[in-house]
Amino acid sequence: MTQTWDPKSYEQNGAFVHGLAGGVLEWLAAKPGENILDLGCGDGQLTKRIAAMGAKVLGVDASADMVAGARSIGIDAREGSAESLPFGDAEFDAVFSNAALHWVRDQDAMLDQVRRVLKPGGRFVAEMGGHGNIAAIRVALMAVLQRHGYGDREDGVNYYPTAESYTARLVRHGFRVEKMALIPRPTLLASGGMSGWLRTFRRGVLDKLPAEIRDTVVEETVALLTPALRDEEGNWIADYVRLRFVAWF
Repeated sequence: MTQTWDPKSYEQNGAFVHGLAGGVLEWLAAKPGENILDLGCGDGQLTKRIAAMGAKVLGVDASADMVAGARSIGIDAREGSAESLPFGDAEFDAVFSNAALHWVRDQDAMLDQVRRVLKPGGRFVAEMGGHGNIAAIRVALMAVLQRHGYGDREDGVNYYPTAESYTARLVRHGFRVEKMALIPRPTLLASGGMSGWLRTFRRGVLDKLPAEIRDTVVEETVALLTPALRDEEGNWIADYVRLRFVAWF
């Protein structure tokens, strides 16, 4: 299943993604003059914050719509796949990524590309979904999809590894892992709540369903999740878990 993105919907329902990225930016510790690649730059909000630290930042994203959104705020962004980066060898002092790696289909190809574009002694600093991320949301959505005869549509949408398994994967690709943390992060959703989240972050799944059942699937999933993820004041708290790391080439 291929995820599709709408920058306006993402800003309305997913602004928390870059809003909660202070920790991984601290781990990046960008220095003035460094050449940094923002892998999966999305709408460019974090790319802009890195550039404000004095670094020379280039964004890349697989979504043409997101690249256009990033360019609209003055970011130098290019469309490209993480598994086949459109850059030369040893171009960057650091590769940074936030909330993007769990969408990458071929993790091994992506890591080979990251290592290729890094300068010797460069670093890979990223945060992604970790083991247990959105577990309740996924189980509810899969149950509803199964009820409607589309039980396999959530299969393989994302990759949420443990700290141990991703450390081993990085090491196999020649990285030295300095630090790795699995971080539970219950996350307050925007005013669109769980419905807005599903329509933004499971747009690729929903778009592949018959049009006449899309709203029903969203409504039934929201109903299942209400007792678990909506508080007494009506706020939605998503069950996020993040995996953050620094690895050196």
